[in-house]
Amino acid sequence: MLVALLIEYRRAMLPLKSILSNLSESQFLEVRDFNSSDPDCKSIATVINHCVHSGYLYASYLDTITKDSTWIEYEMTINNPIEAIKELDKMVDYTEAILKKISHLTDKELNMHQLKARWGVTFDVEQLLEHAIVHILRHRLQIENFLKA
Repeated sequence: MLVALLIEYRRAMLPLKSILSNLSESQFLEVRDFNSSDPDCKSIATVINHCVHSGYLYASYLDTITKDSTWIEYEMTINNPIEAIKELDKMVDYTEAILKKISHLTDKELNMHQLKARWGVTFDVEQLLEHAIVHILRHRLQIENFLKA
């Protein structure tokens, strides 16, 4: 289960990274949604910063399963598309490192762990990884829509 979900997580990143690779820094930073009250939804830069921050958050929730859990709060601000691609890759690599730490557990053992998120939802491991994948897909679509406008 973990390997398949990690493969899909990396696969979900590919079209997003392709979009980013074709953006200039000004396109990346340009405010595109003046009406949103959500500060994470104003520009491609804010969306990507949100995605990377959330990815580390999901990995940290997964890391709580281990005996040597270290909680990482992503503090960096990404200011250009090249940096964004690198930081997305680092975030997925970090997630992979956490998954390796729990890969010895059976699916049944993994499903015994309930991970309560800050926003009030409780996930099992599979659900949290699926959420992480869909999170990238949703925000890629948001960025595509920004670029169409």
